Amino acid sequence: MRRIKLTIEFDGTHFAGLQTQAQGERTVQGELEAALAQIPGALPKIVACGRTDTGVHALAMPVHYDTQDPIPAAKIPFALNGLLPPDLRALSAEEVDPGFHARKSCFWREYRYRILQRTFPPALERNRVWWIPQALNLVPMRHALEDLVGLHDFGAFAIKEERSTLREVYRAHLEVRPTDSGREIWMEFIGSGFVRGQVRSMVGTLVEVGLGKRDSSSIAALLHSGNRSQAGPTAPPQGLYFVRAGYEPYGKH
Repeated sequence: MRRIKLTIEFDGTHFAGLQTQAQGERTVQGELEAALAQIPGALPKIVACGRTDTGVHALAMPVHYDTQDPIPAAKIPFALNGLLPPDLRALSAEEVDPGFHARKSCFWREYRYRILQRTFPPALERNRVWWIPQALNLVPMRHALEDLVGLHDFGAFAIKEERSTLREVYRAHLEVRPTDSGREIWMEFIGSGFVRGQVRSMVGTLVEVGLGKRDSSSIAALLHSGNRSQAGPTAPPQGLYFVRAGYEPYGKH
């Protein structure tokens, strides 16, 4: 029996999230396990590094599965991509130690959120960005980001989270990227893990800061309160991307 670490990318537009749903909706896990079931010797059960909600995308999501097939690891993406739908792709594969666990062995995860600022809504990127035509003041947004870094109880940004909401954010960064008709604002977060809805709730709150609806200094008090009703709205899912994961302590990668 071999354990395979597989890195995948997917367009989340037509998926009801990553994890299999009780209602039988289309999911990334369901499609990937259906493909693995067609490879003799592969056990059609994956474990992912994290989870994503409906409409959220992934650039490089690690998962693992066990197999007795003789396919060389380098050839596995070729075999799988012939079985997977076009909005889900295997990027790379490697054989790992049997004790490796895509989720439990992970030290940190990185997410990116894309906001498009221009006069008119996008046609080509409508399922890839959050369109905000109003000008955002980036100075207070950057100040607010600083207060999100560190070990905090992120209960104020959690959505239906039953586990502990204590998490550590290692990096929170805002970047501006000019486009032909406006600009994109990328907010990137690296942390030990994120509670359900955390990144999208943080982004929605930061947008309120940028619009002048909330003071940047309110973030610290919000974290202390743990009250979700005091935070901003949850940003839409299509602007969110799982970027990558790290399997050694952050700063050593």
